[in-house]
Parts: sequence; C-alpha cells; structure tokens
Amino acid sequence: MNFLVRKIHKYLSFFISLQLLLWTISGIYFAFNKIELVRGEQYLNLKETSFDLSKLGFEIEKAEEVEFKKRLGQEIVIIKTKGATRYLDILGEPVTKISTKDAMDSVSSQTTLLPFAAEEVTNKKSGSEYRGRSLPIYKVKSKNSKSAEVNVYINVYSGEILAIRSNKWKIWDLMWGFHIMDWKERDNIDNLLLKIFSILAFVSSVTGIMLFFKIDFKDDPRSTR
Repeated sequence: MNFLVRKIHKYLSFFISLQLLLWTISGIYFAFNKIELVRGEQYLNLKETSFDLSKLGFEIEKAEEVEFKKRLGQEIVIIKTKGATRYLDILGEPVTKISTKDAMDSVSSQTTLLPFAAEEVTNKKSGSEYRGRSLPIYKVKSKNSKSAEVNVYINVYSGEILAIRSNKWKIWDLMWGFHIMDWKERDNIDNLLLKIFSILAFVSSVTGIMLFFKIDFKDDPRSTR
C-alpha cells in the first residue's frame, strides 16, 4: 500500500507542481494587495449630491430599478427594466451621449486623476479591462500624481465611472487568470481544468499526509521505512 501511495504522490506532485506554484504565488499577491486599491478607489472624489424630486416632470411605471444622477450638473433619471436601461432628463426626454471632452471633464470632477485623452469603445474584446460592461463606453486615459497611466471607463450617457484600471489591476487580473486557470477570459471559475487540478491537488495532499504519518492498511514488503 505504501508503495502505491508513494507512486501516486510522486507523479501527481510532479504533474501539478507548476500549477500549485502559480496558486501559491497568486494567493500571496492577493493577500498583500488590498482590492480597494486594485480597483482604484483611492482616486475617487467622494461628494454628497442632492436631487430635487419636485422637479420630476413625468411618471415612472414598471421599473425594476430607478437611479437619480447628476452628469456634469445636469439631473438625469436612469430607469432599468427587464433587458433595457433608459437615460432621461427630469422632463422624461431621452438624453444624448456625452462627448469625449465631457468624459474627460467627468474624470476630472470625480477623481484626482489628470485625463489627457479619450476614445469611444464600441467592440467587445476577450479579456479586456472593460469586460462585463455594456457598450459603448468611453475610455479616458489619465495619469495619477506619480505620472503613472490609469485608464478610466465612463458610461456614455450618465458620465458615471464604471471602472478604473491601473497597472496594479492588470497584474491582479493576470494573477487571477493563473489562479482560476482561465488565462484567456479570466472570468470563468467554473471551468473543467480547474476542477480536475483541484481534485488532483486534493489527492496529492491526502497521499502526502498518509506518507508523513505512515498510514497504511497492510504492510507492503516492498516498502522501506
């Protein structure tokens, strides 16, 4: 029995050693980096806002979620229904997209970053910084106080900040891909490869414990102690 356990432990450990190393390295990185800083929350300017509902000039019906926002001083209403989102002014009229200049102004007012360029993103890209967000959105290139480049993604209708992506986030995203064994999308935690390696790592750990404590059900004359 011990002979078989040693064989299983030896070859399994060799087979999964690289992934175990990646799990360990990525786990250490996660433990020593605060997710709030990775998400760029340190760049946000937290401001109190008020909304005068008496100015609302239309009736809201059959909405799953309603938000009141200000985009560059203009009061707007965001109405979310099943499968759709509408952006209206306080009179109920649809609002148009903000310009790239407005997007840069939004970054200036909502963060401590210094924007220097903006572009509209209309195409989905596998593993992108903005994955999971509805398109189109604005990508605003900015710099922090140390002149490091930071990308800010802006909702084209509300001017809201949807994501802040720095080099710290890019490293985190890469480590996350290693951790869940999804190196392309870096989102699918339910992938087959991760399940297989998790089971193999479990078997390797159990056989290692058995060898350490010399657990056996029957003496094997081929085993040495």
